[in-house]
Amino acid sequence: QVHLVESGGGLVQAGGSLRLSCAPSGRTFDVMGWFRQAPGKEREFVAAMFWSGRSPSYADSVKGRFTISRDYAKNTVALQMNSLKPEDTAVYYCAVQIYYTNIYFRDRYDFWGQGTQVTVSS
Repeated sequence: QVHLVESGGGLVQAGGSLRLSCAPSGRTFDVMGWFRQAPGKEREFVAAMFWSGRSPSYADSVKGRFTISRDYAKNTVALQMNSLKPEDTAVYYCAVQIYYTNIYFRDRYDFWGQGTQVTVSS
């Protein structure tokens, strides 16, 4: 079992920045990812990385604007979101894969956080 707690969501104007954080507890895992779900849409992949810190990957829609990273001192994973757009508005979820299979598919993730709302106003 892995328990995940997200923090850092909020309301920001277009062009602004937010930093999300995910704190895991419980057993070990291979991959941590971020997904988002906007109203009326499916939950989509945003970014992911191996817990070891290697191979960060991003959706095309956020590449160059978002950065996923691990804070080794705090044992958390952050999603730094810059140049935010109204279309980034969604509930953001962190999730983990116990054993790596595929980082892009949400059904490959075993445990999920409760989600944090990000709203970008135009």
